[in-house]
Amino acid sequence: MAKKKILLFSDDLRMSSGVGTMSREIVLGTLDKFDWVQVGGAIKHPDEGKFIDMNESVRKDTGIKDAYLKIIPTSGYGTPELLRHLLSVEKPDAILHYTDPRFWEWLYQMEHEVRQNIPIFYYNIWDDLPYPMWNEPFYESCDLIMNISKQTVNIVNNVRKDVPTNEWNNTYVPHGINEKNFYPVKKGHKEYGDMLSLKRKVTQDKEYDFIIFWNNRNIRRKLPGDVIMAYKTFCDMLPKEKAEKCALVMHTQPKDPNGTDLPEVVSAVCPDYDVIFSTQKLDDKNLCYIYNIADVQLNMASNEGFGLGTCEALMCGTPVSVNVTGGLQDQCGFKYKDKLLTYEDYSWVHSLHDDKKWKGNSDLTWGEWVKPVWPSNRSLQGSIPTPYIFDDRPRFEDFADAIKEWYDMGKEERDKCGMKGHEFVMSDDAMMSATAMSNLFIDHMDTAFEKWKPRKRFTMFEA
Repeated sequence: MAKKKILLFSDDLRMSSGVGTMSREIVLGTLDKFDWVQVGGAIKHPDEGKFIDMNESVRKDTGIKDAYLKIIPTSGYGTPELLRHLLSVEKPDAILHYTDPRFWEWLYQMEHEVRQNIPIFYYNIWDDLPYPMWNEPFYESCDLIMNISKQTVNIVNNVRKDVPTNEWNNTYVPHGINEKNFYPVKKGHKEYGDMLSLKRKVTQDKEYDFIIFWNNRNIRRKLPGDVIMAYKTFCDMLPKEKAEKCALVMHTQPKDPNGTDLPEVVSAVCPDYDVIFSTQKLDDKNLCYIYNIADVQLNMASNEGFGLGTCEALMCGTPVSVNVTGGLQDQCGFKYKDKLLTYEDYSWVHSLHDDKKWKGNSDLTWGEWVKPVWPSNRSLQGSIPTPYIFDDRPRFEDFADAIKEWYDMGKEERDKCGMKGHEFVMSDDAMMSATAMSNLFIDHMDTAFEKWKPRKRFTMFEA
């Protein structure tokens, strides 16, 4: 049987962005089942106008003799003319697009031209409540929506009213971390010496007893300044000699026009404690080592579709502290009355971000690998393309308390908690490995191909 061919619109899978990384894992993990043609987007793509034939390289890397992957680089996210050309030349069996739906208005405007011949699939990354009712036409233009969080499944169920959702056209597919690239490295492991060498390089040979790791873009919603304040508040709780043995490692651009001047922040509010900036681009191996070096990883983002860095940390067996928002909820392993919350449960949960309802609720528990921090306040942010979305802001003081709890626990117990996190993200309950994600994509798209019916271009009404 000939393989189905998928036309993918997303960030170029050769890029290191979150969307680019996940696009790569989806494609490489399903090459034995599907052929792929990608329109690889970037703000200003250096390869625009080129045609990249990846067949030889992916066949060599994967061992799949008939692997098929072509990339058409583009600045932006494509055009109707490009799509019409690819429909004619490549003759795909489906379109899959992946990123914010607002970037795809041109596709939705020509959906009837497309859906009378092939289905449109969408990998949905929406962050938060309130329900984005302005997304309704986008969701209703898709034949299959796969969602990265349990909360997002419920969002689609509440927004898409005219097209009934069911067990196959609105599904849960969490991001999958490549378990071959991110894994625990413990004493006695063959790579342990290499990891220690990197640690000495990062810390400039200074010995630390406790390392906090933060890896995110230096942008407002990631709250890098609040991370520094949380670290400073934590260090203030310790005797001076113990605080001197702690470090915050921030893997980011210290100065970003879309964020802030972090060295200036450190100089102003945290001059007495060690903050280390990791600025060099790291390959997966070295990033894996840094996760393993760290005693705890933080994610304070005020809204977060998934939180790749947090899941990478858990895959490496490093415990975490996270803000209870968006897809980060799924990584906490929340249980209600000892039952792991499923995406079906979010029809009544909606979101766990309401501290008045959920913080201190004795029926709600979570995994030993995480110390969750509930948002202390919520503001409604918006813009012309995004009229409204919650900004779930935690208190940095609460994060400092969570860090102190990890610190007081001691290394041996922290390691045990981190390994339970590794077991969780690898489990059938979490499904957060790249292998699990690829299998879910195959299953859901196969089902969609079986269930899908072409949408005719016109509907005739009698006068």
